[in-house]
Amino acid sequence: MQARFSYLMHYIINMNNNDFSWSAFNKVPVVGIVRNLSFDDIAKILPVYLSSGLTTIEITMNTPFAEDIIRYAVDKYKGQLNVGAGTVCSLDDLKQALQAGAQFIVTPILNPEVVKYCSREGIPVFPGAYTPTEIYQAWELGATMVKVYPATALGPDYIKDVKAPLNKIKLLPTGGISLANMQSFIKAGADGLGIGGQLFDKNLIKSADWEGLKDHFKQYVNYFSS
Repeated sequence: MQARFSYLMHYIINMNNNDFSWSAFNKVPVVGIVRNLSFDDIAKILPVYLSSGLTTIEITMNTPFAEDIIRYAVDKYKGQLNVGAGTVCSLDDLKQALQAGAQFIVTPILNPEVVKYCSREGIPVFPGAYTPTEIYQAWELGATMVKVYPATALGPDYIKDVKAPLNKIKLLPTGGISLANMQSFIKAGADGLGIGGQLFDKNLIKSADWEGLKDHFKQYVNYFSS
């Protein structure tokens, strides 16, 4: 069964041939996390997201019609946006995400099988980890960058403390990141930031204020261009 899974997924990856752009990510190292927004809203948000200068977006697999959204985003914005799948907790989730064309994988937990498979196939994977031991295990398994989650209660000092002995490990704190504290996390040594609700302002989206949302997005982009 495992061999069959590997064969099928290798075929799917080769057919998709969707490359993650590190140059785009490094310009604005923010992973925007989309969760539980409608297909129609996301279709309207994507061009705003792109025009603001943001480059990397994650669609969580527990969002309704996540696979359709990923497929749409990859097809329409291939070569312009990095489009990935989040909340990938199992090999079944991974299969669905890759079949939809996801260019990178994010997990809330550390599933060794998911990390090892992505590492072996050259798919960027950002597994979730909390303790220094989990973070190190994720890195040893082949994580591209370790998602420190949830970062809400830990704060920037935790990133700084972990980076002191584990300075070679790339960290992506996620959870509770906002305009108010993102600078502190970057200064503490974060290599990127995972941002969800603070980035995708619900009031602006609900009122269809796309210009306001673009200005909001640009505040995050401007930090990295200043």
